[in-house]
Formats: sequence, structure tokens, C-alpha cells
Amino acid sequence: MNSPIGPTRHDGVRVLLVIVSAAVAVVGSFIGSGALVGTPIAQVADGALAADATAVAPGGPAFSIWTLIYAGFLAYAIWQALPAHRADVRQRQVGWWYAAAMVLNAVWITCVQFEQLWLSVLVIIALLAVLVVVFGVLTTERPSGRVEAVVVDGTAYVYLGWVCVAVVANIAATLAAADIDPFGLGPDTWAVLVLALVAVVAGLLAVAGHGRFTVTAAIVWGLGWIIVARTSGDGLDSPPAAIAAAVAAAVALVATAVTRANQRRQGRLVRKKT
Repeated sequence: MNSPIGPTRHDGVRVLLVIVSAAVAVVGSFIGSGALVGTPIAQVADGALAADATAVAPGGPAFSIWTLIYAGFLAYAIWQALPAHRADVRQRQVGWWYAAAMVLNAVWITCVQFEQLWLSVLVIIALLAVLVVVFGVLTTERPSGRVEAVVVDGTAYVYLGWVCVAVVANIAATLAAADIDPFGLGPDTWAVLVLALVAVVAGLLAVAGHGRFTVTAAIVWGLGWIIVARTSGDGLDSPPAAIAAAVAAAVALVATAVTRANQRRQGRLVRKKT
């Protein structure tokens, strides 16, 4: 929805910032992949973030989701720069936060490249917090059309869902690299506990987001690759972690399905009353 007031200088700054942030994120991805410069993330800090480093590390193919996310960044940067969207009220609310989320991804990659794992934990927690704000803004008001729903909302929801899993993997990797086992519970027990937390978060997001399946799909994607990585026999096997990840994925899917069903039921009741 466009504001009755046309595009302002403030809007122009926001639009430019989003474009620059998307470019920074994409450049950071090349550094993180080691394609041009830099070290592949899985090889940094003696493999602290590799697929077999901890019991909650997703398998390598899970990270292909970043291709979708980065493509979404670029699509969003172009979409929000179009004249028809520069004065959009929804973009005025979310654009700055969206830019911050893209920049924080590049900051995280930079921290990891310099093997600052503890700092990377702080950054990814900040990123998760920013994405929750973006999620809150986008779920408050419906998108104006299908393109916006895919480019703006879809990208943010996939990003949030993936980061919900990534933040757990990041913290676990950092603790393992520092040889820290809080309370001496062991990796399997901690894996079950943190994956239970992921299940709770997934359920809360399903309810708060009125059953948006895109967030859940990204969470389930990450959890699915944890299951594969813990049962493949090619690295660190952990049946407890695999089972916990499967249960968390089931909780996320059921919570989303139930919430969507309730939304439809409430919608039918409203239509009957009117």
C-alpha cells in the first residue's frame, strides 16, 4: 500500500541502503564459499563448522538453501527500488530491518573468516532478533500481491527458518571448538535439549505467523539434514540427535497445519456471521 505522500528523500536513502546491503551480502557469500577469496566455511577454525563437527550440524547439502536466500535478496532489492514501491508503507516499516539482516549475514561470514567464533555467536543471535522483527512487521499486514508475497515475505521467512537452525549449530560448534561441555551432559543430551528448543520456537513462529508454511519448511529443511548427517555413517552419528530432530520437525509441521486449519475455521465463521 502506497502512502498518500509520495517518495521522500528518506525513502531514497532506504532504497539505496537495501540495494547496497544486498550487494554486500552476495559478495560475502563468495568469500564464505571460498569461490574467489576466503576459506570455505566448513574448513574454517579446523572444521569447527563442518557437517560432522557437532551433533546438531546439518549435512553439507543443507547449505544450498543459501542460493535461494541470496537470490531472494537480489530480487527484493530490485523490487523495492521500483517506483511503484518506493513509498510503500510496508516497505518503510521493514526496509531498514531487512537491510540490517542482509548486512549481518556478511558480518557473520567476516567473523568466521577471522575465526572469531564467539563473536559470530553474538552476530547470529543479533541476526535472529532482527529477523524476528522483520517477521513481526510482515505478518502484521498482508502483502499487496503475489510477487510481494514471494519476493519480500518468502525470502524473509526462508531466511528466518534457516537461521533458527543455524543459530543452534553455531553455538554448538563454538562450544565444541572451545572444548566446553556445560554441566558435563555430553553432546547427545545437549543435542536433544537444543533441538527441543528449536521445536518450541518453530511452534511459536507457526502460531505467531498464523501458520505460514514457508518458515516451517526452512526449519524442517535444516532439521532434515541434521537427521541425514547423524545417520549417514559418513561422519558423526548420533541416533538421539537424529530422533530429536525428527520429533522437532514433526512438531513444526503439526503446529503449522493446526494453526492454518484454525485460521480457515475462524475465517469461515466470520463469513457466516457477515
